[in-house]
Order: sequence, then structure tokens, then C-alpha cells
Amino acid sequence: MQFSKMFIPTLKEIPADAEAISHILMLRAGYVRQLAAGLYIYLPLGLRVIEKINKILKEEMNAIGAQEITMPVLHPAEIWQETGRWDDIGDEMFRLKDRGGRDMCLGMTHEEVITWLAAREIRSYRNLPQIWYQIQTKLRDEARPKSGVLRTREFLMKDSYSFDADEDGLERSYQLHAEAYHKIFSRCGIKFYMVESDPGMMGGATAHEFMAPSPAGEDEITLCDKCGYSANIELACSIPKKIDVQDWTFEEVYTPEKRTVQEVSHFLKLGPEYFIKSILLISDDGPVLALVRGDQELHEKKLNRIIGKHRPAQKEEVKDIIGVEAGFIGPMNHKMRIVGDTYLKEGIYVSGANKPHYHTKGIKPGKDFDAEWYDIHIAKEGDFCHKCNAPLGVERAIEIGNIFKLGTKYSVPLKAFYLDKAGQEKPIIMGSYGIGPARIAAAVIEQNNDKDGIIWPTSIAPFDVEILPLNMKDTKTVEVAEKLYKDLTGEGVGVLIDDRDERAGIKFKDADLIGIPTHIIIGEKNLKEGLVEIKDRKTRDVVKVTVEEVAEKVKTPG
Repeated sequence: MQFSKMFIPTLKEIPADAEAISHILMLRAGYVRQLAAGLYIYLPLGLRVIEKINKILKEEMNAIGAQEITMPVLHPAEIWQETGRWDDIGDEMFRLKDRGGRDMCLGMTHEEVITWLAAREIRSYRNLPQIWYQIQTKLRDEARPKSGVLRTREFLMKDSYSFDADEDGLERSYQLHAEAYHKIFSRCGIKFYMVESDPGMMGGATAHEFMAPSPAGEDEITLCDKCGYSANIELACSIPKKIDVQDWTFEEVYTPEKRTVQEVSHFLKLGPEYFIKSILLISDDGPVLALVRGDQELHEKKLNRIIGKHRPAQKEEVKDIIGVEAGFIGPMNHKMRIVGDTYLKEGIYVSGANKPHYHTKGIKPGKDFDAEWYDIHIAKEGDFCHKCNAPLGVERAIEIGNIFKLGTKYSVPLKAFYLDKAGQEKPIIMGSYGIGPARIAAAVIEQNNDKDGIIWPTSIAPFDVEILPLNMKDTKTVEVAEKLYKDLTGEGVGVLIDDRDERAGIKFKDADLIGIPTHIIIGEKNLKEGLVEIKDRKTRDVVKVTVEEVAEKVKTPG
């Protein structure tokens, strides 16, 4: 492909509204353009990258026996209503009515549609197992689209679905996908972790995410280098550092106008780990008092799985229910439900005295109050692994894929049943598995860039090689460039030739910005000796070879 005939609108300046490195570089290098918030146009270079990622996706999905289909983006509301997600999902879903007044939505995922299909086509255990997949557009009305293609309202997704007769079959399908995902991300040149995750709106019992470490990531993951434990912070378990048990007597301490843990700990000259945070919440079943250690934070999603939907109590509600302002609440002498973090069970603590301007010192869990004990704190750097007790690390990461064991969450309400060997009707056991091609591209850029631009791995680069003839007015230079272009393309190498009549400096800057892995530099001085330069974009190593040796030196991607 000739640079002069290809649409590659590079930019010199950093776009004002771009923050993530991948967003900046995809705009500057001419890979995408933004139509509106969360809506992107993929330009020729960008589309070539996505197509190479999709090729890898298809190859690895086909390798595990998956079959490609395609499903509509526009869905009737009825199938979403049957699973309950029509009401459960809020403003993220694009809803509309057709001309007949029928409720419709734009698909943010396809569990309902694929299950509708399975319910009509899978009749017997002889039809199982099945794995169906597609690469299709999804739409989600993100409240705050940002970070370029990492968080958009319209996006491409590889989603696959497994159908099995029993849990053992689901486990096999789940492991097949996990292995395929490892191969896909490795081929794409991404550093990644497979971590335990919260199934969230997808439902089901078990889920894992594939996370690419990056400062641009919106998620945090906990990692144990010793035993390999890894989990999304939404699900992660950890052991907070142990504290010394104090020999305090039970007494009230005057703490005028001191409400927060920070204020009271400073006033009493005690570390925050010796305090109990008492947080009043309102659940569907009434008020609940949640307790965590003063140096920990309450994990709302963990608590949500225990007490259901809830919200923080308003100031007036705190006063009405507890009889004291927030900041002076303690865990003693309450008749309401109390849920405490497991790691509060041992120790002697300070907390509110349930009266204004006083805190109580010497509170002993199990003696001075009772609670239901669960892990409800947020894991953090410095905590310890709950499996091997080694220190935990925390990294920001980009979610690039996920796998879910759905079980019968969708097959039962949508009546996707099959007849087993005994002729008994049973629900199909399902799994759901997703990968975002654009997220892969952005994550690769986040992990592979320098001050000059993108550094693509050959596997997903828009081209394998860029030929840079430095003087288009020199006949010999042009002849060699055209010969190399013809020879390399004939051997299956993807080649971009910068045939523009521009200064060498401009060509070098654009080549580094675009990030094609290998540069072949043709200059008059080297040509006098029959040589050209081959430059590795990543290492910047340069070797001089004869024109005849170029094809052998440039590796054809495998």
C-alpha cells in the first residue's frame, strides 16, 4: 500500500480532550476519529488492526470447535422481560419503540437472543455440547464515555456461548475458553492476568476477567506473587495487618466535635486500625449497621451480596434511628441487624459511644456487641493474601475479556430445555464469554509505546513493514523501493511504502508515530554500497544488509 494513496491523517499536536496514552496516539497516528462522545470512526489503519485481531479471535475460537453465527443488534423487549433484565438494567440500555409501538432495545449483550435460539433448536442431549460465537456491534449508553476506545457507547465484541448437558460439560467449555483466551492475548502481544471477578449483571456462579495492567485501567486487581492468587478488587479477599490487642478498660472518652476516624485518632493519639467505623445503611428489609476497621473501607458490592440493595442513611435518618449524629455511632446496644467485617472479631477497639461528643474505648466484639461476620472490606496494598499470607499487590488494569458460568440463569426463564438419555426434560447449562477487539488494540498501545509513538507487535500491526525511501527524486532509490515492495508483498508480507515527496525527518516521525514494527530505510549514501537499513521500531536496532538479503531478513508473520 502506498502512503500517498492511503488516508493516514497524522496530527502533530496532542488533542486537548485526550488523556489516556492509547487515546492520544490513536488520534495522532490517524487510527480513529471521534464522531461524538463514545462514538468512534475507525480509519484505514485502525480498521486493519481490528481486522487482524478479529482474525486471531476467529482462528482460536474455531480451534476449540466454536461455530460462528451472527445475531441482530435490534432486540424485541419480550425476551429481556422474560429474564427480568429489562427492569434490572437501568439507563445503560438504549430503548426505543418501533412504528407499531412495540418496545425494542439495542443489544448491549446477547444472552437473551442466543438462549431464544437454543430453546428452539436444541432438543436432545445428542445436540449437546455446542459453542456458538459472533463478532458483533454492542451498544451501551455509558454515563461517562472516556479514554478513547476503552469506554464507548458503541463497540465491537466477540461473544461466545456454550451449551452443555451438565456442570461437568460447562467446566470443560469454560476451560476451553480460558485456554483459548490465553492464546489469543499472547498472540496479540499483551501482558495480562486472569483474575476472579464478580458476575455482576450477567449472573451465574463463577466468573473470571482477563486484565491488562495499565495506568489507564478503570479496574484494580489484587495479585499475590507467591501463590498466584488474583482477583478484581470487587471480589478480592485479603487479610489486613494484625494489630496488638490492647489492655483497655471499657470507658467513655470525651471527644468534642471529633467525628471522623482521622479526627478522633489524632485527638486520642491512636492509629486508625484501633477504631471501628459504624456505618448506618438502609436496605429493603430495614436499617443495617455495617462495621469495618478504621484503616479499612467498606466494600459496597460485597455487602450487597449479603443484605441486598441498600443506600447510606441520610443525616435525619441516622438521628431518628440511632438517636445521635453520624460520627458518634457505636456498635453497642442496637436491636437492628449488624454486619461486621471478619477481621474485627479479634481485638479491643474504640468507636462511637452513641451519644454526642463521646467515643467508647475498650470495646470487645462478642462481649459488648454481637454481629454477623463476613469479609466486607476492600482489599488494598499492604494487606496479605488470604490463601498463603504473602503480601498482596494492587495494580490498575484494563479489562480485555471475561468468562462467565451462567448455569441455568437464562435457560430456565426462556425455556431452553433438552431431553436427556432417560427422556427427562432438563435445562441447558450455559456459559458466556466476551472479548473486546478495540480494548485489545488500546491495551497493546498502553503497554507498547514510547515518546515517539506506538510500537505494534507484528501480529496485529496494520502492516508488517514500512519502506522509507528518503529521496523520491532519486531514480535508484525509487527503483529499489519498488523492487523491495514487490518482492516482500509477493512473499505475503504486509508492506506500507512511504512514497510521499517529503523530507526524511517527516517520514521518520510519521513512521515512529504509526508504529509499524520494521522499517526499511533506503538512502542514497548506503545504496552506493548496495546496502539498505533495517530498523526495529521497538529496540531501535539498525542493521545494514544488501538489497538481495532484505526479504530473508524480514520475517513473514506466523
